[in-house]
Order: sequence, then C-alpha cells, then structure tokens
Amino acid sequence: MNRFLPSSQKTEKNGGYGALSFNYTQIDGKDAFMMGARGAWIIDHSFAIGLGGNGFVNDINYHNWRDNDLDYNLAGGYGGLYLEPILFPRLPVHVSLPVLFGVGGIAKIEDRNHWNNDWLFDDSSEDVFLVFEPSVELEFNMTRYLRLAASLGYRFTSKIEMADTNPDILEGTNIGLVIKFGKF
Repeated sequence: MNRFLPSSQKTEKNGGYGALSFNYTQIDGKDAFMMGARGAWIIDHSFAIGLGGNGFVNDINYHNWRDNDLDYNLAGGYGGLYLEPILFPRLPVHVSLPVLFGVGGIAKIEDRNHWNNDWLFDDSSEDVFLVFEPSVELEFNMTRYLRLAASLGYRFTSKIEMADTNPDILEGTNIGLVIKFGKF
C-alpha cells in the first residue's frame, strides 16, 4: 500500500547511525577512561545491528620526579558485533539495549624511568580476551539526525592471564555519554 502514496507521504523504515561514546569505569581499582565508536544499520526504527569498539586506559597521572617506585597502567581495547533493540523509538525520550559480543586485548604499561617513557611489553604483561557487554541507554531525540544517550553497562570478560593481576580485572560497570548521528 505504501507504494501508492505520493513520495512526500512515504516513510523510510530503515536508517543508520554512527556514534561516539565517552565512559568512566574502574580497572584494577583505578579510575579509567574509555572512548568508543560504533556504526549500525537500523531496521524498522526498532532494531540496530552494527560494529563498534572501545579503547581504555586506567590511572592516567603525571609522576612526581621524587617518586622512584615502579608504576604501571593498563591499556587496551575491544570490539565486535553490536545488537541493539530500541524500545519506543519515536518518543522524544526512549530506551535502547545495546549488547556487544567481541574480542579485545590488554597490556600492562610499565613506566621505569620518569624522565622518559620506556614501555616494556612481554608475554606476561599482555593478553587477549573475549567480552560480552550488555548496556542500557536512555536516549534523547535532540534533532532529526542527532541523539544523546546516558549509558550504563557491565563488562563480562574471559579470564585475563597476566602476571600480578586478578583474572577478573576488566569486569565491571561503566557509565557514560553516547552521541549518535544518523538517520533514525
């Protein structure tokens, strides 16, 4: 029936978006910053499927020149497939439930000299992991092509095998902001 409507009255059922995310979490008991990007195809305004990923680093600090202790940060990233049901997408404020299934890597970055950054990598200071990250996003339709979302998620990972670290070091809650640009 839609094909008989004038072109001004037809509605598109599919769209897509690109997004940037900025999140706070804790990794190894230290504050961590995560930044991510994703792109998705939206089917019938209510389900999106796409690819994306996040990068992270914990305990970003500037060392005191008198501090001679060995210090390290954890850094890495992960990415994969996003599946995202969108509840009541036409309302000005609605909920989406993105879930990420993917793989990632983590490395321990040791700062041995505070005058320059000598980073050491070996097999005991890096690992690859699987990740499952369900989230809840409260989305606000700002304009026809822009949405902002407050995000709350939890990372489940396979066991991390690195020297002197907990195997569940990456599991945890993250909160943040997501900016989506596209045709919704």
